[in-house]
Amino acid sequence: MCENSAMSRSIYTFLLFLLLPLTPLKLLLRGRKQPEYLQHWQERYGFYKLQCHKPVLWLHCVSVGETRAAEPLVKTLLQQYPGHQILLTHTTPTGRATGEQLFGDKVARVYLPYDLPFAVNRFLKHFKPAIGVLMETELWFNLIAACQQQNVPLLLVNARLSERSARGYGKLGKLVQQGLSGLTAIAAQTAQDAERLQNLGATNVSISGNLKFDVAPHDDATAKGLLLRSAMGSKRPVFLAASTREGEEAIILDAITEAKIPNLLTIIVPRHPQRFNEVAELLKKRNVEFVRRSTLGNDSSLSNDAGGKAIVNPHTAVVLGDSMGEMFSYYASCDVAFIGGSLLPLGGQNLIEACSVGKPVLTGPHTFNFAQATEMAISAGAAQRVQDSAGLAGSLQALFNDAAARKAMGAAALRFSSESRGATERTLALIQRYL
Repeated sequence: MCENSAMSRSIYTFLLFLLLPLTPLKLLLRGRKQPEYLQHWQERYGFYKLQCHKPVLWLHCVSVGETRAAEPLVKTLLQQYPGHQILLTHTTPTGRATGEQLFGDKVARVYLPYDLPFAVNRFLKHFKPAIGVLMETELWFNLIAACQQQNVPLLLVNARLSERSARGYGKLGKLVQQGLSGLTAIAAQTAQDAERLQNLGATNVSISGNLKFDVAPHDDATAKGLLLRSAMGSKRPVFLAASTREGEEAIILDAITEAKIPNLLTIIVPRHPQRFNEVAELLKKRNVEFVRRSTLGNDSSLSNDAGGKAIVNPHTAVVLGDSMGEMFSYYASCDVAFIGGSLLPLGGQNLIEACSVGKPVLTGPHTFNFAQATEMAISAGAAQRVQDSAGLAGSLQALFNDAAARKAMGAAALRFSSESRGATERTLALIQRYL
């Protein structure tokens, strides 16, 4: 079996080498929409200028969601291990920017290289990590093998695996089995995640819960949200469509048109910043009066300019959330929140942040990326599921016409969020076992 497994990884590596000449083109194409993809490109091939002069604790957080989920763990590690250097690796520029925003110069940041033997070996030899921690479901088979060869303990934490993803990984057969069994330990979010991982060949699997429940709103998030709400009009009903994906904004605009809620202001925050202009064009095409969040100024100007009065035109129907790092403030400023990525079969986004701010949550039918958290929130009375544009319109009408129902859902959201915490402590205990 070992020989067949090795052969599987050889084929995998051979295919990656075939794709290697295309990677500069991929970076150039992505760089047309996000110029940040053209920065630090050498790191993607294992070449690093950054030097770490302390023992390295390495965490890999692909993009924004994983980086935010890691926040309580990173902050705890900074407190517990002041003699170590925390190194965050990312795949996307937005993930890297989020790491800088959350932690500043307290942690180091680089891109994880492509999963080619020469690149991952360079990475490990350069930084010599005392331990590696992969967030959620990041399986890079040559990286796992290199960590084994160089005796670097490699953990997969906050691990989740939907039924759909499990079926996809299952098609890779022994390659996945070898990769999962090569991990030192796995901390799964739920029993279902643990079972799916074990069925694919994972060993040493424990259940730690979801780190995202431990991500608390920053101290000033509520204050910033109230400032934003004042700028938009404190007496206007406010609906937030958070982390929307391509194709969803049109459905949401149809729903708010059908709902006919007097004086409603909708905040639309696209999941990916490269789509801000695309959504702006959609709003123009539909003749929707809107304003960009970036034009409203910073917190200081909001406070000085508003003076308790709205600075958003009363006829403005939509605020386009074209800013980064303000999601908690957006949640704090709204009355009802919809979680994007769920109206179309995209798997949904994280609803835990909205619950932790105590907001009624609406979500679509497609939530397989956050299946258990969503079902738990619905069972707790913190969230409602809608099926389509008409369902969203109906739920908005019901909630905005019933303040008591909104208040009850918000209270349920706070209870649900607070009762589900504790994953950071369990994950930290696992890391300490191998340090």
